[in-house]
Amino acid sequence: MASDPSFVPSNVNIDVEGDITVPGAPDEEEEPSTLDEPVLETLKRDFKNVGKKFFHVLLPRQSKTLLRDWDLWGPLVLCVFLAMLLQGHKVADSNNDGGPQFAEVFVVVWVGSFVITINSKLLGGQISFFQSVCVLGYCIFPLDVALVVCRIILLAKQNLALFIVRFLIVILGFAWATFASIVFLGDSQPPNRKALAVYPIFLFYFVISWMIISNSG
Repeated sequence: MASDPSFVPSNVNIDVEGDITVPGAPDEEEEPSTLDEPVLETLKRDFKNVGKKFFHVLLPRQSKTLLRDWDLWGPLVLCVFLAMLLQGHKVADSNNDGGPQFAEVFVVVWVGSFVITINSKLLGGQISFFQSVCVLGYCIFPLDVALVVCRIILLAKQNLALFIVRFLIVILGFAWATFASIVFLGDSQPPNRKALAVYPIFLFYFVISWMIISNSG
């Protein structure tokens, strides 16, 4: 009777090569798994990461943090905060519920981020849509601060001098936001096409700045 080719004697040692890993188990070269992490610890870690991103926007420097560890919590909070303040006191003085102003901010942020990302892709940049939204959203923070200061100034009786002060504050926030976003997104663009990638970013924050100037008066 012919022997079965698949039969292996029990006394023969067989070398098995390869790595056997358990899904979700921590790896020596990777961060520990967070599948079994308590919800409170997860929230603390997320808040800590959001705080670090705000710090990077306040002190812009070459860093991959916003691109590598992107999230949409910060942009969402800043976008809602900006939209709520742009509604202002005019909502209470009219029959308008402030919907268009609130929606305009979301349209500008999301559509603007989409356009900037498409432009970056066409220029040969290496960045995803959500990375672009994360960076552009977090860099709205200086304009949020400028809007808060403008609201405080509006509590006083308005004159030309106060308008100039508000204008300069918004310009400062615009310059800060633009500079910070360029610092974070600059490395994702080809060196010879950075100017073409910067223009949509400049226009993006200019539109938001114009909304602040025109709606905070």
